[in-house]
Amino acid sequence: MLENIKSLYFVQKLFSNVEEIIKLKIVKYNKNLQNNININLINYRTFNNKYIIFEGNRKGKEYDSFTNHLLFEGEYLNGKRNGKGKEYYEDGKLLFEGEYLNGKRNGKGIEYGKYGYLLFKGEYLKGKKNGKGKEYDYSGYLIFEGEYLIGKKWNGKGYENGKLIYELKDGKGLVNGKYFKGEYINGERNGKGQEYNGRRQLIFEGEYLNGKQWNGKSLNFIGEIIYELKQGEGHVKKYDKNNYFTKDLIFEGEYLNGEKNGMGKEYNNNKL
Repeated sequence: MLENIKSLYFVQKLFSNVEEIIKLKIVKYNKNLQNNININLINYRTFNNKYIIFEGNRKGKEYDSFTNHLLFEGEYLNGKRNGKGKEYYEDGKLLFEGEYLNGKRNGKGIEYGKYGYLLFKGEYLKGKKNGKGKEYDYSGYLIFEGEYLIGKKWNGKGYENGKLIYELKDGKGLVNGKYFKGEYINGERNGKGQEYNGRRQLIFEGEYLNGKQWNGKSLNFIGEIIYELKQGEGHVKKYDKNNYFTKDLIFEGEYLNGEKNGMGKEYNNNKL
């Protein structure tokens, strides 16, 4: 077996065309081979299909084990993101820059969309938006400014195309927007509400619970009832709400507690 190979030349040739991360996996528990093919495990860590190359002074770079693209670069402590750092999309564009604690976003940070637009600027706690912040849509319009609590909008003002559509106090408020009109409690849709598509056609009317459709009826673009929920349960047919002139079915199946649960089918252009 490989453990018994004594020839340095043979081992080096055997692994010469193997990527560094593959070498690491092969020799992770083999001290002899680690020395023979010059793998320094002190500077490597593997976890969750990722690997880190430490560069000293607590700094390191984290890569995807399969594609080798850069996921993160910044400061670490005890093998976890800790301090200042940056996250990246697969194409190398910046996803997030800010502060981390124990591996999670914590402190001030800025999040970007795939094409460089600003999505959020504010504070985080244990990986979730928490504290003061500003949130933007894909067109660069401000959509919320205020305070967050454990990832939920809590105190502040919400906007749509620059127009004030609601104000939250302790997570409660009444929204009057283009896509939704109704009540917010605990920073989510709760209570009576109406949901609309991009052509301002009503697609759901009823009650919400913790952000989920709970009691009510959903309509297609010509006003036909396509499903009805009672206490979050029902047999649901969902259509592509972005296609207003055809009936493109995207899901049919059972809902429980306001989510897909049980038997169901998903479709792409009406095909399984």
